[in-house]
Amino acid sequence: MARMLGGKVSLVGLVPVSPEAPISAEASTARRVRAELQSFMKGLPLYRAPQVLVSRTPMRDLQQYLAEDPPDLMILEWPQCFQTMGCSPEELLIKPVCDIAIVRGPWPEVIQRALVPLRGGPYAELALRFCLALPRQELMAFNLRNSNAPKTVEAPFRGLASILPNLPEVTFKQIVSDEPVQTILNETHHADLLVIGASARSEPGNNVFSPIVDQILSEADCATVVMKSQDPLPIIWTGKDGEMAGAQAISVLVDKWFAENTYHADEFDNLDRLLEIKKEQGVSISLALPALNEEATVGQVIHSVKNALKDSVPLLDEIVLIDSNSQDRTREIAAGLDIPVHIHQELLPEYGARRGKGEALWKSLYVTQGDIVVWIDTDIVNIHPRFVYGVIGPLLANPRLQFVKGFYQRPLQSNERLQAGGGGRVTELTARPLINLFYPELSGVIQPLSGEYGGRREALEQMPFYSGYGVEIGLLIGIFEKYGLSAIAQVDLLERIHHNQDLEALSKMSFAILQTVFRKLENRFQYSVLEDVNKTMKLIRHEAGSYYLDVEEVVEQERLPMLEIPEYRLLHPPK
Repeated sequence: MARMLGGKVSLVGLVPVSPEAPISAEASTARRVRAELQSFMKGLPLYRAPQVLVSRTPMRDLQQYLAEDPPDLMILEWPQCFQTMGCSPEELLIKPVCDIAIVRGPWPEVIQRALVPLRGGPYAELALRFCLALPRQELMAFNLRNSNAPKTVEAPFRGLASILPNLPEVTFKQIVSDEPVQTILNETHHADLLVIGASARSEPGNNVFSPIVDQILSEADCATVVMKSQDPLPIIWTGKDGEMAGAQAISVLVDKWFAENTYHADEFDNLDRLLEIKKEQGVSISLALPALNEEATVGQVIHSVKNALKDSVPLLDEIVLIDSNSQDRTREIAAGLDIPVHIHQELLPEYGARRGKGEALWKSLYVTQGDIVVWIDTDIVNIHPRFVYGVIGPLLANPRLQFVKGFYQRPLQSNERLQAGGGGRVTELTARPLINLFYPELSGVIQPLSGEYGGRREALEQMPFYSGYGVEIGLLIGIFEKYGLSAIAQVDLLERIHHNQDLEALSKMSFAILQTVFRKLENRFQYSVLEDVNKTMKLIRHEAGSYYLDVEEVVEQERLPMLEIPEYRLLHPPK
């Protein structure tokens, strides 16, 4: 089992000594146990050297040993381990120093089908995490409900019920039964492993295992694991309204997503291999560069990306500049490098021209052709092709993904000084708190506002676009709502250096992001809020020793999905 779970392992052998016998008499037994531990070590990455404890009080000594450097999980064999220690499960489990898995074997060499019954009890999250960590062909989670119980989801199970549909490798069903133990035992007839949580009881004098758990341990047809957490959810959290159970359950989904869907740009630096995958899949890729007065950096951005990803290795089928009516030489520089240039205010004129980066991104769908569309900002000082191929890589590697966000370290460029970690202020002070509050499933996205991202056209063309600063968070939430968390990935692009905006600009950005999130919430709850709120900002000015207010309108407008625009459908007929 330790091999299946991965991670580092610490092996502990226990040699109990009866009260009347000298401890030294068990030296030969200790040698034999050490030899057994040595045989188990083959192929196991060890956390620390194997240890043999010879003791008249093995349970107490084991607890002390674990307390010195608690592991994440202790695995105990049922019932042999407890018989060896001469103690009851209650003595060891009443106040565990770490999470515990009690295993009744024999353990299967290959797990074809694993079962986990869930009711939302204090150990349900741990049981689900354990199952997700194991290699297996099928994982079935089921919730048992009495025949006379209401059909609504019980409060303790609400949190888990909300995440199970977002775990594509889990098959979930609800079973109606007035004989829960027999139902679980029947399910084990066709399974290799059953994982259940220990009893929720915690009052002094009560068994740690409920009669149900005892019976299942004795009678299940397959290997069985009983999980007990060091810090279970208090009963009031799971039995009253389920709110904390839901919050804890979300962490199962987010942690798993973060581990599986977080990539690094270096995974995709073999451009020839990326090109092979692209050809095998028969997809085309477009890069659109939004710009506004970026003459200082746009040339280097285009040169670096075009040379590496179009001229040397044709990973990109097209590169276009979407300009927002720059007043400097941005367009001339791009045209001089043979890049098609579009002014977004002049595209689709019958729909009007709005200010903002989101408007440029929305219209870039109209003028590009690729099955995959990638955007990067044109103000990157330390431009590198990884800002593009890092975003493309996960989309080619995983056909399930619809959307990939970049993230990076963001030093703050201020005058001539570079302050490490000073960037991302709106992200940390506005965007991430909002996401954690209203969209906790997305709380693992490191930089929801990053300007380097991309997705599949068939997904992007179905998304409404916010015209201004809200475009990034709006797209992220939109993709999540339509395709689920598993369709989103993020990639580490290392470090991004650019010229940061002043505090007033950041304040307006935050105001627009707040509007975007509230719009999304209105759609979710079918209740209008923003019609009654102010969309102007009172900016505080200070001149000549006095203060005054300057009123500026900041309205985050929404564009229809591009697929609903007739002119777009003529160029890009639905497949």
